Amino acid sequence: MQFIYLRMKNYFVLTLLYFIIVNAQVDGQTRTTIHRIAFGSCANQDERQPILDIVTRYSPDMFIYLGDNIYGDTEDMEVLKEKYNKLGSKPEYQRLKAATKIFATWDDHDYGINDGGRHFSKKEESKKIFLDFFGDSEHSNRRSYPGVYNAYAYGGPGQRVQLILLDTRTFRDNLVPFNKDPEVQKKFFYPLEYSPQVSKDSTLLGEAQWEWLERQLKEPADVRIIASSIQFGASYNGYESWANFPNELKRFFDILNKTQANGVVFISGDVHYSEISLVKKEGVYPIYDFTSSGITSTWDFATPNKNRIEGPVMENNFGLLTFDWDPKNPTLKMECIDNRNNQRFEYTIPIRYLIFGRE
Repeated sequence: MQFIYLRMKNYFVLTLLYFIIVNAQVDGQTRTTIHRIAFGSCANQDERQPILDIVTRYSPDMFIYLGDNIYGDTEDMEVLKEKYNKLGSKPEYQRLKAATKIFATWDDHDYGINDGGRHFSKKEESKKIFLDFFGDSEHSNRRSYPGVYNAYAYGGPGQRVQLILLDTRTFRDNLVPFNKDPEVQKKFFYPLEYSPQVSKDSTLLGEAQWEWLERQLKEPADVRIIASSIQFGASYNGYESWANFPNELKRFFDILNKTQANGVVFISGDVHYSEISLVKKEGVYPIYDFTSSGITSTWDFATPNKNRIEGPVMENNFGLLTFDWDPKNPTLKMECIDNRNNQRFEYTIPIRYLIFGRE
């Protein structure tokens, strides 16, 4: 009888553990509370990446790759695979992968073509290589539709963090070459490449992704981290950014107003330096865009940005988001950490500031 009792007891314990595990994560949602998120972009697979070891010292709950995770730039998919394999074989990448959960979206160079959009002929083949490398299961949502956008949610009421990964490549219309307007050009100290796309039917995200994003913004969350490979908050600078698609920027704010989704904060990469941009629109709470770039790549200059409130940091860097879930005053701290483990800037906002209707 004692043997039977012990077997029954073990059965109920195992059943309870199974129930807890199954209910802790369903459809990309988990009750795990998020305290720290690290992120970065622009990493050449041919170079050492010691900054990834610095990332692991901070013990983030996740690391988000924001694009240009390798420099592929090829229509030869065997070459693309080999470049991903080179990243995957790096000891510092392996240590990061062992230490934390990795999420990723792509930008142009890992997509396969510089400044590329929806007309890239190898986008489906490239997508499969991308998903295979970053470990998406055969049952992943991203396997079943075009593009690599996806969403995840963590934490319970009062501490719920939603991660929204956008895809700014698969559906994007062609960029418009700069129109050579001398009055515009004289405001900048470098040659401009692109002019804003004024056609009303031009798109950055594509209709299916826009509809999906609206549904995501209706989900409950206290903070929504929206990952965009290109900058959302930077003002027009003649290079790639959301500013090249003013109608798409307007559409985002229209959807934000429609859904009354609180807690939106953007993170972005691409530009080979780090900064925080702040966008203010009437009737909407402040929208921050924290840019971190690059893991290995650097530029000689930062482009003008009327919305910049922190930075630029020109050295290799990664971004760090730290949540303080104090019930009386929860906050979000944004830090830029460079390749010598120096904090280059810090900016903290009360999460209550990221809501509609705040006086």
